[in-house]
Amino acid sequence: MTEKDSKQPPSKNDAPRKPRGLGGVVLIIGLLTALFIVVSSAGMEDHSGLYQFYQRLLNCQIQEARLEENTLTARYTDNMGRPRQMEIVLKGFEEDAELIRDLLPRKLDVDTYASDKALDDFIADLKSDEIEIERAFFVTELAGHEDVPQEGAEPVVESQYLTAIILKGNQQIYVRIDPDRSTATLQTAKTLLRDKSIETRSFPLSLNPKTFSITQPNTALTYFLSAIGPYLILILIIWFFIIRQMRSPGGSGGVLSFGRSRAALYTKENRTNITFEDVAGVDEAKDELREIIEFLKHPGKFAKLGGSIPRGVLLVGAPGTGKTLMAKAIAGEADVPFFNISGSDFVEMFVGVGASRVRDLFKQARECSPCLIFLDEIDAVGRKRGSGMGGGHDEREQTLNAILVEMDGFDSDKGIILIGATNRPDVLDPALLRPGRFDRQISIDMPDVRGREEILKVHARKVKMVPEIDLKKIARATAGFSGADLAAVINEGAILAAMKGKDAVNIHELEEARDRVRWGREKRSRAMEEEDRKVTAYHEAGHALVSSLIPELDPVHKVTIVSRGMALGATMSLPERDDYHMRKKKLLGMIAMCYGGRVAEEVEFGDVSAGAQNDIEKATHLAKVMVCELGMSDQVGPIRYSVEQENPLLGKSFKMAADVSPQTLELIDQEVGAIVRSQYDRARDLINEHRDKLALVAEGLLKYETITGEEVSAVMRGDTIEGVRAAEERRNQEQAARPEPTEQEDPDLSGAEGLAHP
Repeated sequence: MTEKDSKQPPSKNDAPRKPRGLGGVVLIIGLLTALFIVVSSAGMEDHSGLYQFYQRLLNCQIQEARLEENTLTARYTDNMGRPRQMEIVLKGFEEDAELIRDLLPRKLDVDTYASDKALDDFIADLKSDEIEIERAFFVTELAGHEDVPQEGAEPVVESQYLTAIILKGNQQIYVRIDPDRSTATLQTAKTLLRDKSIETRSFPLSLNPKTFSITQPNTALTYFLSAIGPYLILILIIWFFIIRQMRSPGGSGGVLSFGRSRAALYTKENRTNITFEDVAGVDEAKDELREIIEFLKHPGKFAKLGGSIPRGVLLVGAPGTGKTLMAKAIAGEADVPFFNISGSDFVEMFVGVGASRVRDLFKQARECSPCLIFLDEIDAVGRKRGSGMGGGHDEREQTLNAILVEMDGFDSDKGIILIGATNRPDVLDPALLRPGRFDRQISIDMPDVRGREEILKVHARKVKMVPEIDLKKIARATAGFSGADLAAVINEGAILAAMKGKDAVNIHELEEARDRVRWGREKRSRAMEEEDRKVTAYHEAGHALVSSLIPELDPVHKVTIVSRGMALGATMSLPERDDYHMRKKKLLGMIAMCYGGRVAEEVEFGDVSAGAQNDIEKATHLAKVMVCELGMSDQVGPIRYSVEQENPLLGKSFKMAADVSPQTLELIDQEVGAIVRSQYDRARDLINEHRDKLALVAEGLLKYETITGEEVSAVMRGDTIEGVRAAEERRNQEQAARPEPTEQEDPDLSGAEGLAHP
C-alpha cells in the first residue's frame, strides 16, 4: 500500500470541499462589480452645474461663456448676487454646441409678452401670422434632490414655460412665455407649432436622478468601455468558441467532435413505433430478419449447437420496396439497442473524419453489445476500391477500410450485427460482401399481386374508405408498383376525395390516383388548336389499335388526349398479371405498338410529326436490347455484345463491348434495323386493315377526350362508344335503385360488425 492509499478518508463531520477555482471566480466577480459601481458613479457631482447652466441659458442669465472644443466655461450671478463660474465637459453633447453659441449673446425681451395672458397673446399672434417662429423650447423644471417623490409617484413639477426666438416685423427677439392665467395651455402651443412644421425641443430639467434628462456624460465609464471593451469581447469569443469547446470535445459542435459518430440510438424506451405488422408484401425477408432478432434475444439456444450470430445482413432492393421501413420495424421489434446512421454521414470535408466516425460508432456499439447498427445507403461509402478517384488517400476508401476492419478484423466483436441497405449492390466492394462481413443478402423485390393487396391494406388503415371498396382490383391494376408507389396511391386518393368534399375514398379516386402516380396529373388547362387535337387523337388511336390487335401485349386501360406530364396524350396499358418472363413475341409487339402512332399519322394525314420522338427512342432501345443482350436475333446469335460501363461521374451507360469486330457491329446494325422495319410494316398493315376502326377511336377521343379500354374493345367488336356508355349508365342506375340487403336477407352479414375494411 502506498502513502496515498494509507491516508484516512475524510470523515462525515468534515466540511465538504468547495469546487476547485470557485473562490477565485467569486473574487473576480466581486472586483468587477465594485469597479463597475465606482466607474458608473463617476461624474455625478456636476449634475447641479449642468442643470443650472441650461436653466440660466434658456433664460438668458449667463453673463459670459466660452466654449472650447468640448469644455464649456460659464460665468453668472447666483440668486444672492455673488459671481459664479462653472466648467462643464460636454462630450457627447456636440449637437448642443450650435444651440449654446446661438443663445449665449441673446437678451431676454420682457416687454413683448408681459401680460398675465401672455400665452393667449402668443397663440393669437401665431395664428394671425404676425410673428414667425425660428426655434422654440418647452422647459419643464422638476423637483430636485430635496424633493424626490415616492416610489411610483409622479415627479413634482416646479414650473413650465416656453422660450422662443421669434421674428416680429424686422426685429428678431428672444421671449419667455409663462402660462399664468391664460386659457390656452403649453400643449396647445406645441400642437400649433407642430402643425406649422416649426422646430421645437423639450427640456425637462431636474436634479432627481429618476427624471434627470440632461446630464454631463460619464466620461470615465465611456473611456473604460472604449479602452477595455474590445479586449473583453475578444476574450469572451476565445472562451466560448475555442477553450470551452476544447475542454468538452464530446459535446455537439465542438472543435474536436468532428470524429464523433452521428448515429441515432433507439432503445426499449425510445422505439420507432413500427413493427413487422406494418410491413407487408415481403414475408420471406421478414422471416429472415426474425431469425436475427431471435439470435439476439436467445443466443444460448444457438450456442449449444455451435452456431454464431451473423455479422451482417444486406438489404437489397429497388427504390421504394421498403428497405428503410424494414429497418424501422427491426428497431421496433428488437429488445436491444439500435443505431441508425446514413452512409453520407461518414463523408466530411476533413480527411480522416469518416474513418474516425466509424471507429467511434463501433465503440459506442461495443458499450451496448449486443446491438444492431443500421447503415442506410451503404453504397455511399462501400463502393469498389481502386477506381482511381482520389488516389490512395481517398476519403471514401479510408472509411470503407475502417468498416471492413470493424466488421471482421483482429478485434471485431461478435455481439454487433450490421444491417446495410442499398439499391445498387453491383457497385459494392467484394470484400464487403463476403461471408464473415455481410453473411446474408436479403433481396426485397417488387411485390406480387397478393403482396400489393396486403400493402394497400396496411396503408388503408389510416384512411377512411367506403365499405364496399375492392382493394384486390386496385392490386391487380398496379402491377410493377413498389410499396412507396402504393402508399402514394392511397394518399393521393385521400387527397382527391377531400378535394371533392367526399366523406370517404371511393374506387374512382383510387383509380385516378393510380393514373397520377404512374403517368402524371392531367393538364386540362393546356389550350390546343383543333388541328393539333386531331393529330394527337389519331396518334393515340394508332397506339390503341395496334395494342388491341396484338394478343401478346397487355390490354389497353385508357386512352386520352388530355395532356399528362410531358406528353400531349397517352395510351395506357395495364397488365392483367405479374409477368416474370419477357418473351420475344411480346417485345416485338411492343416495338410495333410504339410505331402505331407514327403510322396512324402517316396513313391519315400523309405526313408525320415530332410527337413520335419518345416512341422511336423506346423502339430502338428495345431492338438493341433484343440483339445485343437477350440473344433474340437468329443472325447475331445468343451472344451478349453490350456492357454496362460504370462511370464514377456519369453513372451507368449502354455501351458496346470493346472486343467486337467491325463486321459484327455492322451485322448488329443490320439486325436492329431489320427488327424495327419489320415491326413498322406490321403496324402499317394492321392500321390499313382496320382504318375504319381507327377513325372511330379517334372520333371518340375528339368527342370525349378520354375513353376506356373496354370502349376500345367494343369498337374493335363493331359496337359504338355511345352504346357502351349508355349500357354502363343503365347498370349504374339499376345498382343504385337496388335495395341494400338486410341481416335477415344475408345471414353472412350477421355479427360481421368491424370486419369491413377500414
